[in-house]
Amino acid sequence: MRKYVVEFIGTFFLVLTIVCSVALSSDASKGIIPPLAIGSALMVMIFAGGHISGAHYNPAVTLAVAIRGRCSKLDVVPYWIAQFAGGLAASFLARYVLLSNAPAEPSLFENIVPPLVAEFLFTFALCYVVLNTATAKGTEGNSFYGLAIGFTVLTGAFAVGSISGGAFNPAVAVSVGAIKMGFPLGQIWVHLAAEFIAAIVAGLTFLFLNPDDK
Repeated sequence: MRKYVVEFIGTFFLVLTIVCSVALSSDASKGIIPPLAIGSALMVMIFAGGHISGAHYNPAVTLAVAIRGRCSKLDVVPYWIAQFAGGLAASFLARYVLLSNAPAEPSLFENIVPPLVAEFLFTFALCYVVLNTATAKGTEGNSFYGLAIGFTVLTGAFAVGSISGGAFNPAVAVSVGAIKMGFPLGQIWVHLAAEFIAAIVAGLTFLFLNPDDK
């Protein structure tokens, strides 16, 4: 239960940071402040909870780590429940309590291919970094994995945030889509498909590149 509570808390603050930083940033700072805030929030939550739960805060990361063999299959669904619950709680709290002006509902993607590819690529990058910095024997005991993971998200947000919304996380996509902010609710499946497929590919890639790291 301690692991699930940590996953709830970490995902809660990650999504809360996403919603508030995007909604409260001025037009002039929207391209800079949100990715910095989001990457930093993820980094500190990883350092805070990594020793208890592994600090996934992302259903795609949990799937990748389970495929890699460093997360019990019995923990996958409880982790997902905690992550989605934390994200949804944060999004509704931010949207209906902290933010006085409701953001406009986002428009649908005109072409689903660019956001699909963008979410796949950087969710793969995120899961790949997690597996290699937080679960691999070669980097065991390091103190930099939180920084590496957080800045992977920051990099992706800067690179493709304007294309796909820069979720790289099913819990974020569902939570933000549920309050009709940032991601078009009718096309959340684009995020979910890209992110979970990327997690599977990242997990299999790690196993291929590290056959002796069981």
